[in-house]
Amino acid sequence: MSKTLFNEFEGVTSKAWKQKIQVDLRGADYNDTLIWKTNEGIDVKPIYHADDFDSRSSVSDTKATEWKICQAIDVSDAKEANLIATDALRRGAESIIFNITSQAISLEELFQNIDLKKTPIELKYDYLTEELSNTNKSVNLHYDIIHNLAKTGNWHNNLKDDHSKFDAIVKSTNHLSIDLSLYQNSGATIVQQLAYGLAHANEYLNHLDDVITSTEKQSLQVTFNVSVGSNYFFEIAKLKALRQLWATIASEYGVNSECRIITTPSKRNKTIYDYNVNLLRTTTECMSAILGGSNVVCNLPYDALYHKSNEFGDRISRNQLLILKHESYFDKVNNPTDGAYYIESLTKQLAEKALLLFKDIEANGGFLQQLKEGTIQRKIKESAAKELADFDTEKLVLLGTNKHPNPLDKMKNELEISPFLKIESRKTLIEPIIEKRLSEKLEINRLKEE
Repeated sequence: MSKTLFNEFEGVTSKAWKQKIQVDLRGADYNDTLIWKTNEGIDVKPIYHADDFDSRSSVSDTKATEWKICQAIDVSDAKEANLIATDALRRGAESIIFNITSQAISLEELFQNIDLKKTPIELKYDYLTEELSNTNKSVNLHYDIIHNLAKTGNWHNNLKDDHSKFDAIVKSTNHLSIDLSLYQNSGATIVQQLAYGLAHANEYLNHLDDVITSTEKQSLQVTFNVSVGSNYFFEIAKLKALRQLWATIASEYGVNSECRIITTPSKRNKTIYDYNVNLLRTTTECMSAILGGSNVVCNLPYDALYHKSNEFGDRISRNQLLILKHESYFDKVNNPTDGAYYIESLTKQLAEKALLLFKDIEANGGFLQQLKEGTIQRKIKESAAKELADFDTEKLVLLGTNKHPNPLDKMKNELEISPFLKIESRKTLIEPIIEKRLSEKLEINRLKEE
């Protein structure tokens, strides 16, 4: 057949659609009724159309068919952590994150019976030493000294010593890790997360300009650790925008424009009451992570806030990802969101707004300078306060917590670990950025009444 099915129908413009919508509203105001004004400064329309774009969007270079199911393991004992890891790999995990807090951990024991050539391993350290540069080259080291400064208010040792060890590790591993999760978990908007992450990365690129060669830059492997919330389409667009922004800044430095993204669900919207709803939240957040182009997705157990790490919680979180991959077919199509007008529009707007904020940060001294001045902290606190106000007025709903709570739900005897922010009095170089969940105050009051 020479004619296609829809040739007999005339195309409908976005203007025609809007006119039809206004007729159906029967006098109600279009902007007041159907436009969603978000905290990112983006007005979301009821429809998106090809007319909204001057040209077709470029094809993403992500591979949704290759994303890895990951499990995070806290390491206090190498043999015990190794047993948990090997068991997880037998039961469907494809990648492991080891969170190491002690210098007394034997990596030989930790990696026993794990095929490092086939299994991506991420090592995250709470301390920094040049000895880490001798780690197996197939293992990815995460050693974000700026993240540590922003989160704790202090360098590991001091600025000079931290950067000296950082330089040695980067030269040896040719890997750079940047952690954006702190900004999301502390209440920053998506635009702020992207801009602060870019400015965060820019500090490293400026520093490394004289540390590594141009050849090493071209092969530098960059990993972003990102947390995603429950704003489904915006989170998809956030990850797509992050790749675009990184490619833009990397090209200016002659650095490898491709990056890896490791994604974990946010803690900010998780609750201890009606905790099974956390399963729904993390499922949609993992879906956003996959569709947004994450290379590795590490789920958050539904009971991670109040239980110590346990086999049941880990298994359920891993099974959520197994279902998404093997039963919901989230690994069958590369770049599944390419060409979706709404998501492409969000991606473009988020990237543009984040780039403007990034330029403002750089024009005012850069990320470290604004951390020192407290500007970054103040902006995040303002955004977090606005989000909390939305939660308090039920504009932002956490089901089972600030909406339709179950008065019979009791949690006082379930708390193995404290799910609340702990404030320790100590001297810091800068004001730390504080991670805090939306429901903490409400939960504390409910626990007092049990």
